[in-house]
Amino acid sequence: MRANLRDWLAPPRSDRAVIADPGDRRWLGLETILVVGVTLGYSALRSALSLLDALLRPQPLSEQSVALNAPQAELSLIDLAAQLAYDARMFGFGALALLLLWRSGVALREIGLDRSRPWRDVGGGVLLTALIGVPGLLLYLGSYALGFSLNVQPSVLDDTWWRVPALILAAVGNSWLEEVVVVAYLLTRLRQLGMGENAALLVSAVLRGAYHLYQGFGGFVGNAIMGLIFGRAWQRTGRLWSLVVAHALLDIVAFVGYALLKDVVSWLP
Repeated sequence: MRANLRDWLAPPRSDRAVIADPGDRRWLGLETILVVGVTLGYSALRSALSLLDALLRPQPLSEQSVALNAPQAELSLIDLAAQLAYDARMFGFGALALLLLWRSGVALREIGLDRSRPWRDVGGGVLLTALIGVPGLLLYLGSYALGFSLNVQPSVLDDTWWRVPALILAAVGNSWLEEVVVVAYLLTRLRQLGMGENAALLVSAVLRGAYHLYQGFGGFVGNAIMGLIFGRAWQRTGRLWSLVVAHALLDIVAFVGYALLKDVVSWLP
């Protein structure tokens, strides 16, 4: 058992060649900076500024709140349209990263987005959900109790007929964007640029934690740990669908569960 765990934690070997041509490397590096910068890098910057703003306020972090899914308009149907537009943006960013990988010769099967093993991918996703879900919730509650995190409200959408479907779609959109960009795209590009597997994993995990800084320090730590686990799982198995499934399940439980239970249970902040 110990040997198996040690083997899984060890950096995997890659058969994908490092880009050797200096000109190609420069263009690939520029592409990587731009793609990550305009997607999750931008989110990381906004999150850092949001946390700085929260720290400069007189109230402790635990007395401040942040909503993940909030109304975007007064009229219900316009609000729905705005929610869907934001979801489309997330799917579009993920698709753009995939297109760039494919145009550069990286097949979908190489990053684990083929349809060769759907049930194993779903099973792996469920396993990762169980591994991350409960410890992640306990970490958040502990961080919130200690004053290191804001009161994170997964949904403050009005109780409309479209709330649950919209929250599910938002969860899937989050999962698609993050796992495609921060795992498949970024780790593949860093590998092609010659960065070691462990160093690339750390970069990916820190980025994942950084764009959750708006939740407080607990959000950074929890998501960085999740990034280490998810990133290593992809490096070892090469299956991205499992990560997409796991992330979507985690967010669906958080978004829909909070919306349905926030006025029912007393232990939710």
